[in-house]
Amino acid sequence: MYGIRSASCAFRLAVMATAMCGCLMTAFSKEKSPARPNFVVFLSDDQGWGDLSGHGNVNLNTPNIDSLARDGASFDRFYVCPVCSPTRAEMLTGRYHPRGGVFSTSAGGERLDKDERTIGDAFKAAGYATGAFGKWHNGLQWPYHPNARGFDEYYGFCSGHWGNYFEPTLERNGKLVRGKGYIIDDLTDRAIEFIAENRDKPFLCYVPYNTPHSPMQVPDRFYKKFDGADLKMRSQVGRENTLHTRAALAMCENIDWNVGRVLKKLDELGLADNTVVMYFSDNGPNGWRWNEGMKGKKGSTDEGGVRSPCRIRWPAKIKPGTKVNKIAGAIDILPTFADMAGIKIGGDRKLDGVSVKPLLLGNTSAWPERLIFNHWRGRTSVRSQRYRLDNKGKLFDMVNDPQQKKDITSQKPDVLARLSKAAEDWKKDVLTDWQEDRPFPVGHPGAKTTYLPAGDGKSGGCVKRSNKFPNDSFFTSWTDTGGSITWDIEVLTAGAYKAELYYTCAEKDLGVAVELSLGKSNVRAKITKAFDPPFLGARNDRYKRAESEAKYFTSMDLGTINLRADRGSLTLRATEIPGSRAMDVRYVVLTRRD
Repeated sequence: MYGIRSASCAFRLAVMATAMCGCLMTAFSKEKSPARPNFVVFLSDDQGWGDLSGHGNVNLNTPNIDSLARDGASFDRFYVCPVCSPTRAEMLTGRYHPRGGVFSTSAGGERLDKDERTIGDAFKAAGYATGAFGKWHNGLQWPYHPNARGFDEYYGFCSGHWGNYFEPTLERNGKLVRGKGYIIDDLTDRAIEFIAENRDKPFLCYVPYNTPHSPMQVPDRFYKKFDGADLKMRSQVGRENTLHTRAALAMCENIDWNVGRVLKKLDELGLADNTVVMYFSDNGPNGWRWNEGMKGKKGSTDEGGVRSPCRIRWPAKIKPGTKVNKIAGAIDILPTFADMAGIKIGGDRKLDGVSVKPLLLGNTSAWPERLIFNHWRGRTSVRSQRYRLDNKGKLFDMVNDPQQKKDITSQKPDVLARLSKAAEDWKKDVLTDWQEDRPFPVGHPGAKTTYLPAGDGKSGGCVKRSNKFPNDSFFTSWTDTGGSITWDIEVLTAGAYKAELYYTCAEKDLGVAVELSLGKSNVRAKITKAFDPPFLGARNDRYKRAESEAKYFTSMDLGTINLRADRGSLTLRATEIPGSRAMDVRYVVLTRRD
């Protein structure tokens, strides 16, 4: 009897234990898993490594950007590309930009191949709210548009640069709108709205600013400090234009103020602790100014052209004041963020970047030696932890000679041979997939409306571009019927399309007859409404611009044109010009009719 009772008791205890365990398991399963971090990424445009007070430049004060290093981590050697669109492509994909088909900064060469998977795609698929606010510069038409690359919300402009920073024409999710106030303030307002609207779920907020890229425009309240100021720290390697530098530094202080606004909002919403905030720039400075004596500026594959400031804060995980001395770059952002969020990057595309999360969390043991390649327009430079092989095959010890003054190729033949071979292998691997012959898509199933800007077109006859730089240009000087504008397009969906023209035309020149055609299909109309606004860009410049002047344009309905699914030249002509000239042209817009 004793044995039976003992067995029964043991059984009851086992059942009780199982029940308790089940209760514990149930309770555990109901507990919330650790919240995935939010991400805010600031990318400035043409800001050099030296354009921060935290790097020792006493000419300006950038306390908010500097606070990211104080409260988080800073990278000592963080590398990007010599110019804008390639860096953006590398940040978006974790891959070197030639792999994604980016070979220029305008006229279609800035487009990121449609089969590339972006950070927006990855985070959206993982349940993140995704938004981008600013200069995209990796394609305008769908499927290159940010809304097609994983970003649900987009506000800004897709071109490489913009000609007016005060109440400019921008777009929101594919529709043209008028901006409010100064462009950087406006972009920040929209980013803050996005953060507030998505406070209860994880979000990725990408804020690619377009300053201090020219034109050099900045509100008076920021320029006042620098107007006529004596700059204590000057360029050590090239002739500096102080007027340009003063404007650039004022623009950097405006950026810093706006970064501070976002940080404040994260605090107010209680999101700061579990939000990763990163700040970096897309290339070296856009002029000779203080940059710690580094060789090169924007456009150069030398250290000064590709070394970017980079600060990152994640209070929940990153120890304040962390310094990362290992080399890293824009290609590392996607894999690092994915690692932080626990997101697996799918697809069969090779990532060139690696997750630097271990470095940020203090785990630097057994970190492997790596190389980072900087390339632009046939020039390739290789950076190891200690050395740089420049695009001419010269070798520099960047620890003992950070200004690249002494060529040591004869002293380090083994290093020279290793880096030279690495450069050649990289070129064979990366530079083989370029496809420069890509028409502009029209009628993609993902978007009813397709914008064809002047920057993507070609002029013929008397018609001239308003500036040699296609971005944000318009076509002008149309004085006779022999002129034309063409766009190399591929119609992806056949059907009827509403055609619109964004133009300006003086009262005295009204009556211009316009024809838009593709093959045998055409539509004709006459300009009967005058719209001749003044130029509004250069009047706000602090330094003489190199870009096109800017003005507002109005739209007119040309009618309906039937398009076949084919590739061809969409051609705009002026068949009658009753006055001295026809019209200036900014866009042709095609909207698929249901």
